[in-house]
Amino acid sequence: MSELTPADLSILLVEPSKTQQKIIAQHLQKEEITNIEFADSVEQAIACVKLSVPDLVASAMHFSDGTALDLVGQLKNNPNTEDVPFMLVSSEHRKPQLEEFRQSGVVAILPKPFNPTDLATAINATLDLLTPNELELEYFDVHDIRVLVVDDSKLARKFVMRVLSSLGIQRITEASDGSEAIDLLKNNNYDLVVTDYNMPEVNGKELTEYIRTQSEQSHIPVLMVSSEANEAHLANIEQSGVNAMCDKPFEPENVRKILYRLLEGEE
Repeated sequence: MSELTPADLSILLVEPSKTQQKIIAQHLQKEEITNIEFADSVEQAIACVKLSVPDLVASAMHFSDGTALDLVGQLKNNPNTEDVPFMLVSSEHRKPQLEEFRQSGVVAILPKPFNPTDLATAINATLDLLTPNELELEYFDVHDIRVLVVDDSKLARKFVMRVLSSLGIQRITEASDGSEAIDLLKNNNYDLVVTDYNMPEVNGKELTEYIRTQSEQSHIPVLMVSSEANEAHLANIEQSGVNAMCDKPFEPENVRKILYRLLEGEE
């Protein structure tokens, strides 16, 4: 199977402003993406997707008939479109509003205006999802690695598992929060734990502390996924014993590098 390039991608751009449509399309064309369909509302976007499922949906935040979150919800609840990568392009900077998108498993969140590097990163993340590229490890068979994914958001869990699957990891168990993860750890062995930070009952920090101090698998690598940006808060998380931290959105290439370091001891 030949490797996909940006020129192979089909993109649905959902943007109510014709001016912004042109500006974003110009940026996409600079990345050699020319197969672009346009929609200016949630309803029109859903109609376009029904006719032809794109490789990526790039969407603004607000429309006359709803928001990008409404669009994400409809796409994720349809078996035919639930795996379509979704990229938010918005001038929204308020953390609570953006957090909902991070929890929904978007491939990227780009600010308006965005720079070419941000767009290229998002396009590459999409290509990584569409063209699986297995990890080549010296000490592990990637197909045998046992991973426990912990997140209270079903959509976020699914996206994390999709990224891990694109790297060749097949033995994945999911838990909806830290409490369920602890029960699983008591009865099963894992090679890696990937956990969200913000969860009810038992959060990611508390789960990591349990693993390090009470579990029979105290040396298992823990990858913490967090959208927190506060340095003091992140330092507090690191003190719990996590081996690595990763931002949301969960980017395949970044995850690949982290897993090499955790599983192979490589920088």
